[in-house]
Amino acid sequence: MAAPTISAAQAVGEYLQSPDDLLKIVAFRKKLEKEKSSIDARLKSGVKDQLDATRDGLRKLFGTRSNVQTIKDELETVDRLCSDPQNVVSTFDQISRVSMVHRNFVQTEEMVNNLLDMSSKLDMLEDMLARDSEDILGPAPNILRIHYQLNKLEAFRNQTIHQAKRSSADVRRTLTQWFDRLNKIISAFDEYVLAIAQNILPIVRAGYPDVIVKLMKIVEIEGREDEKAIAMKLVKKAAKLDVAAKFQSMQANARIIKHYRSKVQKCIIESIKEKFEAAYEREGRNPAAFLENSLWIYQDIMRIEEDVVPCFPPSYEIYNLYVREYHRALNDTITKIMADEPEASVLLTLHQWVKDYRKNMKDLNVPPELLEPPLLEGNEQSLIEDYLKLIIKKLDEWTANLMKTEVEAFTAREEPPEIDSDGLYGMQGAIILFQMVNQQVDLAMESNQGLILSRVIEEVNRVMRGVQDRWTKLVDTEYKKQIEKPEEAAGGLVEYCIALANDQIKSAEFAETLSGRVEPLVSDKYRATIHDRLNDAIDGCLDVAKKCTQTLIDIIFNDLKPATKQLFQPSWYEGIMLQIVETIRDYTTDFQAYLHQAMFDSLLEDLLDTFLVTYITALANAPKLKIPAAAQRIKEDITEAYKFFGTYKKTKELEPRFEVLEMILSLLEASKSLVFLSYWSFAKVHGPNVAFVEALMKARDDLDRSAHQNQPS
Repeated sequence: MAAPTISAAQAVGEYLQSPDDLLKIVAFRKKLEKEKSSIDARLKSGVKDQLDATRDGLRKLFGTRSNVQTIKDELETVDRLCSDPQNVVSTFDQISRVSMVHRNFVQTEEMVNNLLDMSSKLDMLEDMLARDSEDILGPAPNILRIHYQLNKLEAFRNQTIHQAKRSSADVRRTLTQWFDRLNKIISAFDEYVLAIAQNILPIVRAGYPDVIVKLMKIVEIEGREDEKAIAMKLVKKAAKLDVAAKFQSMQANARIIKHYRSKVQKCIIESIKEKFEAAYEREGRNPAAFLENSLWIYQDIMRIEEDVVPCFPPSYEIYNLYVREYHRALNDTITKIMADEPEASVLLTLHQWVKDYRKNMKDLNVPPELLEPPLLEGNEQSLIEDYLKLIIKKLDEWTANLMKTEVEAFTAREEPPEIDSDGLYGMQGAIILFQMVNQQVDLAMESNQGLILSRVIEEVNRVMRGVQDRWTKLVDTEYKKQIEKPEEAAGGLVEYCIALANDQIKSAEFAETLSGRVEPLVSDKYRATIHDRLNDAIDGCLDVAKKCTQTLIDIIFNDLKPATKQLFQPSWYEGIMLQIVETIRDYTTDFQAYLHQAMFDSLLEDLLDTFLVTYITALANAPKLKIPAAAQRIKEDITEAYKFFGTYKKTKELEPRFEVLEMILSLLEASKSLVFLSYWSFAKVHGPNVAFVEALMKARDDLDRSAHQNQPS
């Protein structure tokens, strides 16, 4: 649809919508006048350019028409001059035949002499070509002379072969044999010229730029000869055969088109490709080494601009050719590197190298249009994603292999755990895992990009969390197997739980060290993420270690079930606490010898809590307590337990923990009339716990139902 037409009044109304806008009329008018002047100037310039282009086109068109008419007139004049003598001179045919015979005699004599001299000339040319070819990077002193002589001999060959077209097969075969040696030398010279074209930069570096100038002279000469030959062929196609037959040059021209210019350009392109391939192979197809030692690319480009460009005619645009082909060869090499699925370190190196390459080429004032296609299709940021995908893949593979070995050892338990330099049980998991982690983190740090480092740490957290979850489930599974089917379970679960706890503490220490090493290197933007992820991984390590120590406690009290079931039963009065304490002591002695001290201290805390809970739970479920014998036995139990835990903990740490047993004992020892005082002290610290106290009072055989019914609630 056509846009609606806006009148001048409407356009002005857009700007003058309030009385105050009238003050802006002068400025608005100046703005419009300025825009009008600018548009008028552009229109005037555009019209002038268009008129000039039209005028120039018409001038060329008229000139072309005039040239065509002139050529036509000249050809008609030539045709008339050729045909007139036949009509005017009666003996013209005889004169023409005599002239032709004479000319044939002269040409035959010249041909014979040339054939006789050709052998000695070829000897000389072979010798000069051999000497020049010995050193392809040499001064090539004879190259122009060789080319000149070969050009003459080649023209002679072409004319001779053309004239012999109507001769017998034997004559043509004999001539071919005579010229066979010349053909070989011409081929050898062509190869020599193209070899020079493949070594332009090395020749210039060797100090012989004049060789390239000579090469260009030869290429230009051959190019002009090619143009003549092509023009002749076009004329022969366009003109009538009888007219074309009158031109001896057309008959004699049998030149083979050489296309030296395009061949030289192809050689240059091929030499650049070979140079890049050789450089890659020289580094053992090692991408990192290739990129690290790539300074020669920039050195070549600078040398080309300074020393090679002056040797070529401007029409060759040789600098553009070299830079474009260097870039394409480089792009092909990088594509090859990416196709080989390089290591993560190579991806990071390549990412930085591409950025540096773009900057360096800009510093060399290389036009952007010569750097097509862009390296990595202009999407070098995808290298970061490829790098992270590779990191994820590698970390997952390495972790899977590591866990397979560690889990097999943990479940089979055929050998006791390793003992580390501190005399503690240990495993290799933490050391191997953090060797892999530190390797990847170091690579990420070399990129000098906080984003990459942050993403790598996130992946490290993910991997460590996965390992921790698997260990937690495995410990549960192995403990359950030992409890439910002890005959099928392998021995040594205690030792391996100790080793795993120590290994997790070691992982936490490694993660803390890593955090201290990495965080100062990044900005605040990424520091918080790195800190949180590593702290989360550390917490996970401590959770697994805690799971192991809790499993150790569960194992102890599973072994103590026969003894703890007797608590507050008739056999308890004879003394069972010593057996319980000694069993715990046997375990804790091993724990203290082989478990990390921090985890052993934590285990003792949980062990004490579990002991107290188990003891109080048994007391709450006691059927009947013989008072005062039960109170006396509880005192002795407290003494035994206190003595045992006192070997590991200070008295001031134990007293608050055993206070609950002392208060319970006070409830049992209190008289009917004063028991409420003991309860009051208990309730202030531990809450009412009416059900527990009621069960306790009910179990006392020295109180009747009415007594404990009067207990305060």
